[in-house]
Amino acid sequence: MTDSPQIAAAKLEVERTRARVMSTAHELQDRISPKTLARNTWQGAKEKGADLAEDAVDAVKARPIAAGGVVAALTMFLAREPLMDLARGLVGGVKDKRKARKGRKKQQDTEEVG
Repeated sequence: MTDSPQIAAAKLEVERTRARVMSTAHELQDRISPKTLARNTWQGAKEKGADLAEDAVDAVKARPIAAGGVVAALTMFLAREPLMDLARGLVGGVKDKRKARKGRKKQQDTEEVG
């Protein structure tokens, strides 16, 4: 039994549509595969990072003194403990020198009197 031309055309259209649907399904499967999602995410992160770095460079070029001040402030904040220790050491050293001078002066005064 042969199909009428209309039925044959409909079957042909069904096959074409099925092929398009399967092609679309495979494309979607590729798009949502973990490997593709990870690659796209990584690429997006790299592009965003490059954009941020470029913006930062432009900002530093536009305001180098302000950028230097921010870097200095951040460095001082991060190194606050060693800087405090250094300051304590310097202050302690000055106090020791004053005590030594006072001691020498007292000794000289007592030698002059004696």
